[in-house]
Amino acid sequence: MASPAADDYLKTVYAHTEWQDAPITPSQLAAKLGIAPSSVTEMVKKLAASGLVSHVPYGAVRLTSEGEKRALSMVRRHRLVETWLVSEFGYGWHEVHDEAEVLEHTISDRLLEGIDERLGRPRFDPHGDAIPDAAGHVAREPFVLLAQAAVGHEGRVLRVSDTDPDLLCALEDLGLSVSSVVRVTEGGIEIDGVAVTLPEGAVEVVWLSA
Repeated sequence: MASPAADDYLKTVYAHTEWQDAPITPSQLAAKLGIAPSSVTEMVKKLAASGLVSHVPYGAVRLTSEGEKRALSMVRRHRLVETWLVSEFGYGWHEVHDEAEVLEHTISDRLLEGIDERLGRPRFDPHGDAIPDAAGHVAREPFVLLAQAAVGHEGRVLRVSDTDPDLLCALEDLGLSVSSVVRVTEGGIEIDGVAVTLPEGAVEVVWLSA
């Protein structure tokens, strides 16, 4: 079942459980993709019939081993393209997602390999998400969501979600980036030793080393 739409579904299912354990539901999948629930139901049935996901009516959607393999291939494409755009073309980390959504479906395997080689085989994209290698292996270390980090916890920023470009810009203005050191205090947080006031919603999009 080869189609950009199917690839987007698989990539979204994979990404949902990458930084937390709860599987994705059809309604969550519809919301993330901006598609009507009825359309999601039909596509999920097709993906299940092709052996790419497992699903029971009204239940969660999970990738099969074959579905995960294909999802990792698309995730690799997306994140390498994002890294390429930032490194080679000066894009900001808040600008690359939509561009990568288009390019990931059009570039050849040969070009993708060339991008990977030119960038020095990066392990993470500009947001801190792991880039699977060509064999589908992913390197990741233990993490904690900032919203769930205890007072006194100190860790490096491992990942910042790219779902809200305006929030990314606001965090960048505060000096927060991947690899910044964040310490949780009684009054909020410190970034690299400097106390800051986070914008609304920020604690739900930043992951720290555990």
